[in-house]
This record gives sequence, C-alpha cells and structure tokens, in this order.
Amino acid sequence: MKKKIFIQLWFLPLLLTAFTFSCKSAKTVSSGTADDNLSVRSIIKNHYRNQVDFNTMSGRLKIAYDDGYNTQTLGVNLRMKKDQAIWMSAPFGVVKAYITPERVSFYNKLDNEYFDGDFGYLSRMLGTELDFDKVQNLLLGQALLDLREDKYQAIVSGNNYELTPEETRELFEILFQIEPRHFKIASQQLVQPEKKRLLNVQYTSYQEKEARVVPEKIDITAIDTYERTQIEIVYRNLEFDRPLNFPYKIPEGYDEIVLN
Repeated sequence: MKKKIFIQLWFLPLLLTAFTFSCKSAKTVSSGTADDNLSVRSIIKNHYRNQVDFNTMSGRLKIAYDDGYNTQTLGVNLRMKKDQAIWMSAPFGVVKAYITPERVSFYNKLDNEYFDGDFGYLSRMLGTELDFDKVQNLLLGQALLDLREDKYQAIVSGNNYELTPEETRELFEILFQIEPRHFKIASQQLVQPEKKRLLNVQYTSYQEKEARVVPEKIDITAIDTYERTQIEIVYRNLEFDRPLNFPYKIPEGYDEIVLN
C-alpha cells in the first residue's frame, strides 16, 4: 500500500502533466467559431499543421491531485527535449523521473526506492497502451492516437469539432474534440467499458507564447473500476529552446520497486 500511494501521489501526476504555462507575457487564446461545412480531412490536417515546434522546453508545474483518499498540491520542475526525453523533479530532488522512448524511470529519496522499466505499468493503470510518443502528445495538447490512421466522422458540438471513429472499435470507445481557432485538442477520451476504465483529458484553455500555442490549464480524470483520480495542472516560467541538461542517476543502495 505504501508503494501504491507513493506512485499515485508523485509518479502518475508527473507523467500525466500537460504542456501548460501562464505568466504576464502570455496571451490567453480565445475560441474561434467552428464551421459546420469544414471536412474531417481538413480538421485533422489543420490539427497536425499546428503542432508545437520546439527543440527544448523547461518550466515549472503546479499540480493539484485528488484520488478520493489523498489530496496534494506540489510544484515540479519540468524539462523536455522533443522526441527524446522528459525529465521531472519534485522539490529538493526528493523524487525524480526520467522518460525516454526506451524506458520509464524514477526514484524516491524519502524511501530509498527506485523503478526502472517500460511503459507497461502506466498503460495498465490508464487502460490504454502508452509509449513515449503518446505521452509526449498528451503533454503537447495533441491527439493521443494518430488521427491520420483511421477514418472519422465529425460534428460541431459546443463550438468544437467532435471526432469519433466511423467504425466502432472492439475494445475502446474514442472521442476527440478539437477547438476551432488553432485546431488543438479541447478534450480527448478513451474508454474501456468491459474493464470499467476511462481516461479523460480536458484542455480547459490555451495561450500563445513566442508564436506557439500551448495549453494554459488542463484537467485529467482517470477511472479504473471504482478508483477515480483527478489532476489539475498549470505551467509557469516556461522557456523554449534553451540549452538544457537532464541530470539523472539512480543512487546506489536503493531498493527496486517491482510493479505487479
């Protein structure tokens, strides 16, 4: 139980944090107006045309976490190198996480423990197969799945373009909403009805910074049977394309966490 609470309070929020930021120099992006006549192909094409272009990014996250049993608000340092690395550190480095396309790793100085493995545990926890690209897309306000690989139908719902697959998937129910001004994800939801699992990510607002459109605030809900986790994230002090390093080394003598 101790390890489970630790992972929920620190590691899961770190991996689920979204690419958000707020400061006096940033402008909140207001919504445009959805066009009923815009084709699905154009909606998807515009979504990928407006991906965030950067080499590195750094900032601080404010994370509010609630699983019904534990609540916590904390600040986290975040560094990213696009397509290569995601690095996070809690205050005083008591917990650090390092994610690459090959591995997921974190350690906890308070309990002298570490985990070093693949995306399997997080995938089981969220009810969908995850890899580095999907986690990165989640952080950047992009569709978790590649919208270009399947056929979708679209309607205008609440001034967003709502996309659902033309063919029903056997194991998953999928829904994407795309906002009409910059064609970023407004919300994305993946459901596994038989396993009673749901992942819902709401990008509450977007903002413009250095000619880049990034989320400003997001709300994440993950449900697994009767367990419900809610996370609210806001970014601060974001900087693009600065030289960064990613200091990470599991201390000697720590006990390995084996996640079943």
